[in-house]
Amino acid sequence: MFEAHFQTFEDPEAGVALTARLAAFREELARRKLTGFVIPRADQQQNEYVAPSEERLAWLTGFTGSAGMAVVLTQQAALFVDGRYTLQAAKQVDGKAWQVEPLADPPPESWLTRHLVTGDRLGFDPWLHTSAAAERLAGACARAGAELVAVDSNPLDSVWTERPAPPLGPVAVHGPQFSGEAEAEKLRRIRLEIARLDVEALVLSDSHAVAWTFNIRGADVSHTPLPLSYALVPKEGRPTVFIDHRKLSNSARDHLEKSADVEEPEALTPKLTALAQAGAAIALDGATAADALSRLILAAGGRPVRGNDPVSLLKAVKNSTEIEGTRTAHRRDAVALTRFLAWIDREAPKGVLTEIDTVEALETFRRDTGALKDVSFPTIAGTGPNGAIVHYRVSRKSNRRIAPGDLLLIDSGAQYEDGTTDVTRTIAIGEPTAEMRDRFTRVLRGHIAIARAVFPDGTTGAQIDTLARQYLWQAGIDFDHGTGHGVGSYLSVHEGPARISKLGTTPLKRGMILSNEPGYYKTDGFGIRIENLELVVAADIVGAERPINAFETLTLAPIDRRLIDLTMLDGEELNWLNDYHARVCREVRSQVDEATKLWLDAATAPLAV
Repeated sequence: MFEAHFQTFEDPEAGVALTARLAAFREELARRKLTGFVIPRADQQQNEYVAPSEERLAWLTGFTGSAGMAVVLTQQAALFVDGRYTLQAAKQVDGKAWQVEPLADPPPESWLTRHLVTGDRLGFDPWLHTSAAAERLAGACARAGAELVAVDSNPLDSVWTERPAPPLGPVAVHGPQFSGEAEAEKLRRIRLEIARLDVEALVLSDSHAVAWTFNIRGADVSHTPLPLSYALVPKEGRPTVFIDHRKLSNSARDHLEKSADVEEPEALTPKLTALAQAGAAIALDGATAADALSRLILAAGGRPVRGNDPVSLLKAVKNSTEIEGTRTAHRRDAVALTRFLAWIDREAPKGVLTEIDTVEALETFRRDTGALKDVSFPTIAGTGPNGAIVHYRVSRKSNRRIAPGDLLLIDSGAQYEDGTTDVTRTIAIGEPTAEMRDRFTRVLRGHIAIARAVFPDGTTGAQIDTLARQYLWQAGIDFDHGTGHGVGSYLSVHEGPARISKLGTTPLKRGMILSNEPGYYKTDGFGIRIENLELVVAADIVGAERPINAFETLTLAPIDRRLIDLTMLDGEELNWLNDYHARVCREVRSQVDEATKLWLDAATAPLAV
């Protein structure tokens, strides 16, 4: 009935079948006189989604998660993953060949210090690690009496015989009706930041920053419209964009050449070298710039200045065009979501739907809008115990039938040219238990607390993160992820630098868009998450003595009333919920069919204690 165009459910190659690759890789290391090598899950720009040609970690180990790293030594091999992926890694890799270790606590460097011996030569590809990561590796080697060796070419690529070609997604111009700001004005603001940094030039190593600055989008990686590229912005004179010319139509090239010189990617090295030879200080983004760039600048006599990419903060604060676009995108998405939720309520009680069915159906309803460019990430659709796996991704093998008494957690998003969406709903299939209602209502109260928060200008995400957790803490429970991340404007659904989390140190500014997604996960039982996107706006407080901010909720989708224990809500929380549902109904009702209207009326009807 439904078909997913942007998502697949096939299980990747895994386990023992890949062990021959590990043996071939070890032979190549020996040929190069290396006793070990580090393989991150990364491309040159530390992107969240990477092209198939950059999936080195998955090719070698079988592990397909979005965060991880492997170390191969002569006798041992370890795969490091964070807590989200421990179960997945154990299923995907050959346990006889690989040890699965934590990625954060303790970090991989601790493992390296224990397993390296004096005289070992540990190789790494400086194009796939930031300088900070390379320094951590160097420290681990030094403690063990080993040497860290930067290689000129990646040895894994030598044994990856059927490696896919690099992507050549066509570049599209992101017009002023979507961007709201001309390239010249963006460059003027970036140059003010370059002057503040007191450097000669800024390297844009993050393709998101290049896309935003020059108002282009691309198709080089899944789910994010990225044109893989670099740019060099000097203090004075024209910037240069480094991009494979095969991606550029005549109109895209003409657009870029209005504000920049356009060169092939290979021209970045000589251009940077020439600048560095004049002794220039060159700013690099500490989060995305490859260690190779720092090494290149230093070798030529320049001074690399590592820090926060100033473009990330400029990009995070949306202008009025982007804000109006994202409101429009969310209204459009709301129609698809409402049709989907009505369909689930109609079909799921029959007991025949599976997780894959729901992923395909939701993507189809979004495609029916006529505006869908891609999903903004692979849909997380987990029922029963699968819902408790925070970053669960359904495959043919794990696909579970949705049964009465289950909770279905579905976290999904869309890429439209005018905005990026991300929404999670937890749906009761049949009658929920008292425990499910209690946990859901605690999560809902935390969600409402964030949505209703007012806070002084300059407040950070860490300062309001507690609001989302307080009712869970009262029951002795919590969730192990951040409460919210930044969201781009037809760019990455996970955008920095701001976030609502214990680690969120960036002040929240008006115009930023962040997710609000507290949750609860009962291992082997069920998962709950409620997520809307929020826009930081000025709060309207009479007599306020300083600038105060608030959130405007962008996402429009009913919250499952069957899971709410009304006796736990106070009057203001109940008012918020009823007002929200009235708004959802008002915005969506006229755009859905009669059957869906009836469902929506019931799903958004006012609640009373």
